[in-house]
Amino acid sequence: MGSILNPLYFAVSWVIVTFHSLLGYIFGENERESIKWSLSIIGLVILIRIILIPLFVKQIKSQRALTALQPHMKEIQKKHKDDRQKQSEEMMKLYKEHKTNPLASCFPILAQAPIFFALFTVLNGIARNSPHGVLKGDLLLSAQEAKFFGANLSSTFLSSDTNTQTKLVTVALIIFMSATTFTTQRQLMVKGMPKMDSSNNMMLQQQKIMLYVFPVIFAVSGVNFPVGVLIYWSTTNLWTFGQQFYVIKRNPTPGSPAYEELMKKRAIKDKDNGVLPTTNEDGTTQTDPGQSKPQQRQQPSKKKKKK
Repeated sequence: MGSILNPLYFAVSWVIVTFHSLLGYIFGENERESIKWSLSIIGLVILIRIILIPLFVKQIKSQRALTALQPHMKEIQKKHKDDRQKQSEEMMKLYKEHKTNPLASCFPILAQAPIFFALFTVLNGIARNSPHGVLKGDLLLSAQEAKFFGANLSSTFLSSDTNTQTKLVTVALIIFMSATTFTTQRQLMVKGMPKMDSSNNMMLQQQKIMLYVFPVIFAVSGVNFPVGVLIYWSTTNLWTFGQQFYVIKRNPTPGSPAYEELMKKRAIKDKDNGVLPTTNEDGTTQTDPGQSKPQQRQQPSKKKKKK
């Protein structure tokens, strides 16, 4: 297993070392090593999340496709309410026809899992003096001495040599990691999802599981994570929150509270600008951005009477 993942260990350690070298031009060589190593882990997060942007876009599209399929899903649930197997078969057929997936919201987390595991292994290797990838020699010694608010980046809460300072920093990071996981998921459910019938709704049940179960999993398993891994996951949570906030505010899902709020703001703005609303086929109204202020009706010119 280790030999299979060696290329991934090499890639993760190479990215961290590269960021560390680049930060040397800012902070100077052999100075502020702890800050450089901590920022290098944050740089790894930013690079990975930029690479995952297409996957995030796919996640948004899939979630909106599932929202549009809610009426069809309710019909299937009503039609086959006494046959769970047939209900599941029809649901999978519906997903396949519309090229969507109910687990799409988990894709970014699953895609980061190998990076997460590789970083965990690299940091553990630093602590045990058994380095992976390009972390060798002076770089290894520098990484072993790097600290984050007094806690070694390779230390965990359960490490035998963990001091009180490290335990406090670890607990603070675990709480922050769990809180940002919960807040990000709650933001999606409260602002970014349309109102749904909570009874037998697969999508809503999945979102509730992610809301309550994931933070608990991170809180319980966080005691085994090195400080550097906690920094990684806390940073990626902040990125997810900001990215999601931008999408919900600028391009919300139709039918969601954020969408209704955006439509109200646009209606007020267009009313001030004199733009007339137009009615869609589904009965909803929208404004025509190309339409200017309402023009006054021209009176027909009177023809001169013939003498």
